[in-house]
Amino acid sequence: MVQIPNTPTSADVARLAGVSRATVSYVLNNTSAVRISEPTRRRVHEAARELGYVPHAAARSLRAGHSRMVLMPAPAIPVGPLYSAFLNELQQALGRLDYTVVQYGTVGLHADEAARAWAELRPVAVLVPGVELGPRGVENLKRSGARAVVTLGPVRVDGAHALLMDHDAVGHRAGTHLLARGRRRIGVVVPEEPGLEFYSRPRLAGVREALRGTDAAVTELPLAYTEQSAGRLAARWRESELDAVFAYNDEYAMLLMRALQDEGLRVPEDVAVIGADDLMLGRLLRPRLSTVRIDLPSGRDLAELVDRAVRDPGGEPEVRTVLGASVIRRESS
Repeated sequence: MVQIPNTPTSADVARLAGVSRATVSYVLNNTSAVRISEPTRRRVHEAARELGYVPHAAARSLRAGHSRMVLMPAPAIPVGPLYSAFLNELQQALGRLDYTVVQYGTVGLHADEAARAWAELRPVAVLVPGVELGPRGVENLKRSGARAVVTLGPVRVDGAHALLMDHDAVGHRAGTHLLARGRRRIGVVVPEEPGLEFYSRPRLAGVREALRGTDAAVTELPLAYTEQSAGRLAARWRESELDAVFAYNDEYAMLLMRALQDEGLRVPEDVAVIGADDLMLGRLLRPRLSTVRIDLPSGRDLAELVDRAVRDPGGEPEVRTVLGASVIRRESS
């Protein structure tokens, strides 16, 4: 018969480190209310590593009255390098504040149904990207013990803290730039991938607003993120007589610019091209890609917002507009 080793306990760690179980708890739970000397902390951590001791999350939650889990539903849409970097920074900042970040796949789940699934895990906070949550979902999460619900998207949800991302401003900056460069027949790429309409439609509206009252015209350009789709669009370009394009973001801009060049169109002489996100790859193209630089909120600031809300769950929800946008002009426009 295989002998299964006993699971090490905090009492084992305390004996090996020569301290009390309370001291082990204070050290491993990062309790700030009790001062523990640095040598003692090192002894406790070394004993825990030697024994392979891992604190029990459920027991810890019972002592604290809530978990330290921050749940982040995985976005149901493709996310690019800019958003991925933001998520990494956020997770690191939450980790430094002693929260455990868990990403939850939401494929096939929507709105209140998704919120019920998240609530089953009893997170202390939920960060919801996009528009996947309604007021009833916020209420369900709070009833299940979530002290903070934070949404990141274009609209506010009642009962939740909101970081509002003004994607109209991204389109407005691009449209204003192309107009100033003398372009008057401007195409705007609208990705065909499901879910991106929540971002592409406001960007299209921003371009329209920038050109309102001028002699310039806007043409909507549906485009799937494939070489075939870009090739078909580029093949029809001359008959469209468009002299500029805001391509939604840098990835779609690079895709379309390559297809336009394959059709013998010159960038920017025949077609000015601008993207958004300011990705490194755009700077490596020839001509270099003009772009709308997007400033996402600091991951550290958002982590601190979560921590404040957890500590004061009855406080008034914070609402901020956090998306900054500015044009970086390069050779493509």
